[in-house]
Amino acid sequence: MSVLPSLNSIRAGLSILVEDEPYLVLESDFMRTAQRKPVMRTKLRHLITGRVLEQSFKPGDKVEEADMSRVKANFLYADDKQAHFMNQETFEQFDFPRESLVDKIGFLKEGLEVNILNFNNNPINVEMPKKVTLKVIEAPPGVRGDTAGNVTKQIKLETGLTVNAPLFIKEGEDVIINTDTSQYVERA
Repeated sequence: MSVLPSLNSIRAGLSILVEDEPYLVLESDFMRTAQRKPVMRTKLRHLITGRVLEQSFKPGDKVEEADMSRVKANFLYADDKQAHFMNQETFEQFDFPRESLVDKIGFLKEGLEVNILNFNNNPINVEMPKKVTLKVIEAPPGVRGDTAGNVTKQIKLETGLTVNAPLFIKEGEDVIINTDTSQYVERA
């Protein structure tokens, strides 16, 4: 772990330690006012719990970069309590509580390659690819005449996720979904 040389080093996407806990910098804004000392205002997300925190750093504050590493893994399966993964290099299997992946579980299908974020050599979080390809298992038929404007319908995907998609999407097709926004991108 290294101490950052200045407040200007704190940028979005950087992993830092706050009270010995790993946080991801979501936003950083350097504020300089006439009569006060400059401060770096940040918005941070706890990498284990997902809790969001707003924190200000003043000149002289020691800010340490978190010792993070990423390793490629494959999603194996999920049961009622856990989601199971396998490290691609060591073939070691590990799991995460299902509650910690509540916003990601709808994108996970067997064999999907993800990045596992490690802190102090322990897996703490799953980084999803930006886009995933999933099969449509339920799609109501599009109704003729409903084409004025950008009309969508709800479709159900193989993982149980429900998203809005254009009227022309049919059952059995593969579609690409953005994992950040949970929105339809295009046909696969």
